[in-house]
Amino acid sequence: MAHTIHVDIVSAEGNIFSGEATMVFVPGSQGELGITPRHAPLLTTLKAGEVRVQSEGQEEQSFYVGGGALEIQPHLVTVLADTAARAHDLDEAAAIAATARRRRHARAHRQGRYRRSAGGAGPRRGTIANHRASA
Repeated sequence: MAHTIHVDIVSAEGNIFSGEATMVFVPGSQGELGITPRHAPLLTTLKAGEVRVQSEGQEEQSFYVGGGALEIQPHLVTVLADTAARAHDLDEAAAIAATARRRRHARAHRQGRYRRSAGGAGPRRGTIANHRASA
C-alpha cells in the first residue's frame, strides 16, 4: 500500500474535491508547491492557477483556483479557494474573460476610480467609474 495524503479542495460554492493522493501541486503565492505525504506543516496563500492531484493508478485530476489559502498537515492538504472548478468543466474563453474583468476591477480600485454605489444602508458595493477608459 502506497502512502497517501488526504486532499480537500473547497470554495464558497462547496466541496470541489475530497480524496486520497500521492502527490499534489498547487500555485503558491511564491511559486508552485509540490506536496507529498508527511509534508511539513505549512500555511500560505495561493495565487490563481492550476491545482493538480495525482493518485496511484488513476489519471491526474486538474482544478482551477482563483486564489485562496492552503493548509498542509502531514496527512492532510486543505485548499480554501476563493473560486474553484474542475478543469474539464471550464470554458477556457470564459475563464480568461473573468480573470481579465477581475484584474480591471482591481486596477480601477487601486487607481481610485472605484466608488461606492449610491444608497444608504446595506453592504458596500462598488461600481467602476470610467470603465472604458482603462480598457
